[in-house]
Order: sequence, then structure tokens, then C-alpha cells
Amino acid sequence: MSLLQLSSVTADYDGLLALKGISLHANEREVTALLGANGAGKSTTLNVICGLLPARSGQISFAGEDLTNLRADTVVRRGLTQVPEGRLLFDDLTVRDNLILGAYSRMRRESRQQIEHDIAEVVELFPILGEATERRAGTLSGGEQQMLAIARALMSAPRLLLLDEPSSGLAPRAASEVFAKIKTLCERGTSVLLVEQNVSAALKIADRGYVLEVGQIVLEGTSQELLSNRDVQRAYLGKDYEEV
Repeated sequence: MSLLQLSSVTADYDGLLALKGISLHANEREVTALLGANGAGKSTTLNVICGLLPARSGQISFAGEDLTNLRADTVVRRGLTQVPEGRLLFDDLTVRDNLILGAYSRMRRESRQQIEHDIAEVVELFPILGEATERRAGTLSGGEQQMLAIARALMSAPRLLLLDEPSSGLAPRAASEVFAKIKTLCERGTSVLLVEQNVSAALKIADRGYVLEVGQIVLEGTSQELLSNRDVQRAYLGKDYEEV
């Protein structure tokens, strides 16, 4: 079932067209990958969905509701949360305080007991955070910070999690751990729209994907279809790439 739907969405930065009428959808309980080189429009797409950048035309719907150009805080309350590239944690605050701030949009309508329950759940998913709840976020390793950024986003109780380059700057082992957690999240019921330059790793955990070039979608298909596509292999995986 389609959860998120973009229909002919355009957007610009300072008068320059960055998205040129893109259409895509993300299904319930799936990982959908959005792939492409730097400058292709991947992060722009996430920012338009989240209300951080206005759409010039087109429509964005989520669970049957029109989200086009709603305020970012309203979008979060509707059930979409983005983990931005670079994580943007509150470095001087503790891990626990970062998690509590992730639940800010829920605090007026839910009890502190429920918030505490959800902190326990995300710590169960990311055990390393449970060992570091009173440490300042800025003292964590890169992989730990990325897990905290995802955990903080989960504290808003999203139906769809938007991840922007979660492996950026991570060592291969830490990146692998993050990708495994993303897959686990989806299996537990949180849908994921994943922006990632590590095309091979992204498609190994994704169900479906899209390839963006200069603000336009040029390819789409299942992860296996994209992995076996010659153009994808040459452009993103190396011409001698073979699936193992």
C-alpha cells in the first residue's frame, strides 16, 4: 500500500529549478531507496517532503492526506520525520536529553510515562545508547552518533522515516551496523525512505528504488532490477560489478 505519494513535484533554490516534476511513492513497511550523484536532488526531495523547502508545483500526499507545503512541525505531527545528513545532534546535551527532545512534538498530548516507555524501546533497539545515556552526544563515535540521530527521530513516533546519507563519514563496519538497524526498523513496522550514495549497500536492504539525475527520475524498479541494470552498474557500482 502506498503511504507517501509525490506527483509532478517541482522546487527551486534561488530561482534555479532543482526538482523538475518528480513523481514517486513509498509503500507501507518497505525501504524505498532514492539514489543519485551529488547535486541530483535527493536531499532537496526530502526537504520538500518535510516542509523545509516549498514545492513550486505538484502534490505531496501521505496516508491519503495532502501535505503539500505544510509547516515542518506539522509534517512531523502527521508521522514523517527526517534524519538529516550530518546528524545535527545537540552535542553538548546527553544522549538521554537528545532522545527526550526527539519526542517534543508529542509532549502535549502524551504522558511522560509513554515517553519513558519509548525511550526504553529505542534503547533496546540500539543497546549502545543504553550504555551511554548520560554521556554528551558529542563524545560518541560516528556510528554511535548516527544511531542516536535515528533513535531521536524515532521518538517522534513516525510512520515514515526519511534518512539522508546515514552512512556518510562512517567506517565500513559502522555503516554496516547502521544499515542492519534500518532493515530491522522496517521489519518492525516503520517505513523508510532512504537517500544514500552507497548504492550497493542501499539496494541490498531496499525493496524498491529510484535514480535521480539533475532533478529528474530516470530509473525506477525493485532493488534487484536496479542492481542488475547496466546503467546503474556503470554509473554507481563500477562497470565490473557483479552481485554476490
